[in-house]
Formats: sequence, structure tokens, C-alpha cells
Amino acid sequence: MGSGSARRHARWQANAVRRGPLARLLWPWALCYGALVALRRWLYSVGFFTRHQLPVPVIVVGNVVLGGAGKTPTVLALLRHLQQQGWRPGVVSRGYGRRAQTVLEVHAGSSAADAGDEPALIQRRSGVPVFVAARRVAAARALLAAHPEVDLLLCDDGLQHLALQRELAIAVFDERGVGNGWLLPAGLLREPWPPSTRPAPVDLVLQQHRTGICPALLVAPPGVPVFHALRRLADCAVGPGGAVMALTQLRGQRVLAVAGIARPEVFFAMLRACGLTLLQELALVDHADAADYADACQRLRQDEHSTLLCTEKDAVKLFALLAGDVCAARVWSVALELSPEPAFFHAVDERLRRHRPGKPS
Repeated sequence: MGSGSARRHARWQANAVRRGPLARLLWPWALCYGALVALRRWLYSVGFFTRHQLPVPVIVVGNVVLGGAGKTPTVLALLRHLQQQGWRPGVVSRGYGRRAQTVLEVHAGSSAADAGDEPALIQRRSGVPVFVAARRVAAARALLAAHPEVDLLLCDDGLQHLALQRELAIAVFDERGVGNGWLLPAGLLREPWPPSTRPAPVDLVLQQHRTGICPALLVAPPGVPVFHALRRLADCAVGPGGAVMALTQLRGQRVLAVAGIARPEVFFAMLRACGLTLLQELALVDHADAADYADACQRLRQDEHSTLLCTEKDAVKLFALLAGDVCAARVWSVALELSPEPAFFHAVDERLRRHRPGKPS
């Protein structure tokens, strides 16, 4: 089920980057979607819906295009930088795909089913307080009540979540740019880009790309700077017990690659660019359930000489699924490393300094 859904999603994405027959067929639905987006934004602007102001600054990191643009690596890079600048950040999220809708603090041992795979990954990588809830405002208030030392919040995703006032909104793009420039479902856009509203609903744009890939030209609203970031796979893979192995050790080996992310083919291409020959590529739907990994686990058990490589987001579920299994020692995750240009972090610091002038720089 997971791999079939992933194939259908990949076909849709391929159509959403050009204005072909399928995109044109879906264009009327995109007009309806755009009208609803505009109506919702207008209702917030006139005060029909409430916008909540928190006692600490809020940075929202989100996508204008649908999935796979690099939002979570951006959040992790920002957390590292903010901590270096003396901030004590926390993270709030909806926890997409989790079972419950209640407010939950994410801990190192929290399962993806309870917390959501991305919040679980962020907490394990950063160690900062992370709260999830169906309403991000509820998650934020619970986090600040439990951790009064937190003086800044990052909202993982949420550019379209207008109920939470923000000091800084960062839109993340990848090399696809805006695709064919049309709204869902005819294109990739969750909202019109460049936005026509003034002031612009975003403050900074971060466009990511892989080595050797030329990103699509991105037009930003007047006064909104566009920065760039290089993303690459880490040089080493990490096992369930924390063991580390250089990726170069797997050259010439039997490698099964698994990815339950928005764009699995990008992960596979990056592994091949590292010199690995992939015996099999198993693409799963984004935020795949634990049951969707059953096929990968079965293939790993059948071939005792194979090694399974997955993304960090997959590892949140796979490592727990294979705990105690003899083949767990042959499962490794590979992190995605993001290197934004220094000017991006400088722009973030300048914006925060304006709102919190007493904070060290």
C-alpha cells in the first residue's frame, strides 16, 4: 500500500512541475482552492478569526510548495545557530500522522505513532523541548508553561497556520522552485507565489539544492531576500545503537534503500552520487506507517548479505520496529546535512535583534 501510494504521488509531482494535460484538467479545481485560500486569509485579516500573540518571539518555517522542500533540515540548522547565539529555543508542531490529537511533550523515547516522525526526529537531534498538538497555539502554551526557560519558539511547518502570530516567517523551497506555478491540485503551490498581499506573508526565503543541481529561478516578493543552502548526505551512516559507519564502506555492497519521505527518488539519487550501487529502491509514501516497512524488513531478512539504508525520518520508525531483531545490525540511517549561506543566519539575527534588542548576538 505504501509503495503504491508513493508511485502515484511521484506521478502527480511529475505532472505538477509542467503545464501538461493533467495539470490543465485540474486547473479549475486549483481556482476553487485559490479562492478558499484567499477567503481564509481575508477572514484573519479582518479579525473574524483570532490571531494569538505569545510572550516569546515565534519563527515559522514552512513550505509554499507541497512537501520535500527541506523544512525539517532547516529547523535543525536554525536550532543549532540559535543555541550558539544564546537563545533557548523550543519547537511546536502538529505532529502530522500521529495517532492522538492531544497536547504531548515529545521525549527521546517517544514513538512516531504518538509524536509524529518529524517532531520525534527534531527532539532526538536537537534535545530542545518539543510539543505537538492539533492546535499549534495549544502546543506553544503548554511548552512555555512546562519550560519557562524557553525564550523563542520555532514552529515546524505552519506558514498557512495564521492563528499564531510570528516574528519571522521563512519559506523553504528546493530546486523545483514553484513547479508549474499553479495551485493545488494542478500544481505544487499551497498558496499563490509570489504573494500579491502587502505586506508579504513571508520575511525570508531559503532555496535549497543539491551539489551539481541548478535550482529553478525563484521570484520573491519585493523586499523579501532569497538565500541559498546546499544540502548533502552525511559522510557516515548511524545504526540503531549509535554505531557509525562511513558510507564509503558500502561501495560495491548489496544495498537496499528505503525512503518514506515526500520525494524518495532524491534520497536514492544522493546515495548513488555517493558511489553506492542500490540493489533495490523501496519508495514509500511520506510519513509512512510502521506497517508500510514490512516489505523492506522481509527483504532484509531474506538476503543476509544486504544492508538497508534509510533516512533519519524512516529510522524513527524502523529502528523501533526492528528492536531485538537479528537483522537490526544491518539497518543504518543517513542524515541530510544543510549548509545555508552565512547571510541567511545574519538576516535571522538582525530580525530577532530588532524584536529582542537585549539578546546577545
